[in-house]
Amino acid sequence: MPDQQSAIEDTHRKSGVVALIGRPNAGKSTLLNKLIGEKIAIVSDKPQTTRTRINGVLTRPEGQVVFLDTPGVHKPGYKLNRRMMSIVADALATVDLILLMIDAAEPMGSGDRFVLDMLKRIETPAFLIPNKVDAVGDKSKLLPLISAYASERDFAEVIPISALTGDGVELLIVKAFEYLPDGPALYPEDEMTDQPERVMAAEFVREKILQVTGDELPYVTAVVTEGWEDAGGTTKINCLIYVERRSHRAIVIGRGGERLKQIGTAARRDIEKLLGRHVFLSLFVKVRERWRDDERTLNELGIQG
Repeated sequence: MPDQQSAIEDTHRKSGVVALIGRPNAGKSTLLNKLIGEKIAIVSDKPQTTRTRINGVLTRPEGQVVFLDTPGVHKPGYKLNRRMMSIVADALATVDLILLMIDAAEPMGSGDRFVLDMLKRIETPAFLIPNKVDAVGDKSKLLPLISAYASERDFAEVIPISALTGDGVELLIVKAFEYLPDGPALYPEDEMTDQPERVMAAEFVREKILQVTGDELPYVTAVVTEGWEDAGGTTKINCLIYVERRSHRAIVIGRGGERLKQIGTAARRDIEKLLGRHVFLSLFVKVRERWRDDERTLNELGIQG
């Protein structure tokens, strides 16, 4: 017979989905990794780094929160961008709580107003999360910024944080639980994300491309895992890197293949940490013109609008 006290406790556990939204570079992926305590989302200072929805699962005695990282809100151009914004719209319509992340070190701009206009059409409770407070020398400057946002939309809570240092993150978690409904866990308690390992491996490669190539190729690369073989204590992974032009291919490969080797070495370290075993990583670069407007390629990449 089940323990009666355990049954009572289970009925009072909280469970729900919380969306992280904001303009590009607001720090959503950095916060997701800090909330979960593991690297499950790639991080870059380049806009539009996050292209799909990424679920991070946090399970505690009081319940389970599924934090949903979303692409940075921007005005779409390519089919890729339209799919990304469709992902954001779907998240806003289906979650229990919204965290609007803003850069506390920057004034409100047109991109922020674009996000606010989306939120005005949604009645879901929302928190205002001024991020990067560690970069704000004079904290009194936060008050007029917060007031500007509060005049546009009602926020249930305002919680300044630093996703980088972790300042304020624990308070954010505590407050998030308060606004979630009672319910059972949505994922197994030992699960941190629903991202397949093949997808995460490809994303780690793309993160390193962004880091190594800098401003030369901010948007025009994509990575897909084409091969995966576990043999003994080693996993052999083949990843295909898409670029739009032959000149882009040369940038990724570098002189004598040096850049591609640098990308592979850095990505392999992260993948080995993820899998907990030795990885043999092979990278190939292929030109596919206008892949950002190609439905087949977008489906292959798993970017489903």
